[in-house]
Amino acid sequence: RAIAAARATGRPVHILHVTTPQELEFLRDHKDIASVECTPQHLTLAGEEAYPRLGTLAQMNPPIRSGRHRDGLWRWLAQGVVDVIGSDHAPHTREEKARTYPDTPSGMPGVQTLLPLLLDHAAHGRLTLERIADLTAAMPARLFGIIGHGRIAAGFAGSLTVVDPAARWTIEDSWLASRCGWSPFTGMALTGRPVGTIVR
Repeated sequence: RAIAAARATGRPVHILHVTTPQELEFLRDHKDIASVECTPQHLTLAGEEAYPRLGTLAQMNPPIRSGRHRDGLWRWLAQGVVDVIGSDHAPHTREEKARTYPDTPSGMPGVQTLLPLLLDHAAHGRLTLERIADLTAAMPARLFGIIGHGRIAAGFAGSLTVVDPAARWTIEDSWLASRCGWSPFTGMALTGRPVGTIVR
């Protein structure tokens, strides 16, 4: 329906939080009018492991799906169908998430772990650093008309993140800056870490 509305109005559409390879297979044929976003949560977690370990902390919309779905997202991302990686950051507290379903809020924190997770995926050969920069900076700036941002070039703002792609570390709650104080990735060992940020 979204694609039909975009074509009827002649306006581009941005499809958020895509979680199934079937969606990406469909959207592949509509890239002239549709841009596509996936999240690190859906590219990293699998329902078979996440729900037993996290319970309602894993609840989000769209849901965390199976490992088969996750692997399918990676196949289409590798083919260039995915334009943007977005955090879908939803910093609900543990107390809010501990309610009984369906009274639990959907969503999980993700903005601080977005780049570390992508660096870890790069360390395991799923992405290059150049592709990470494209998915998190260049494409968002281009799609949303953010002039003077998104790449390192003369006349641009010069905002960048310095990373150590070989750093080995573990996500701990004490590292998190979000008010919610938890992450579905706490305890996860990663390779690759942001070590500095330069703004303008």
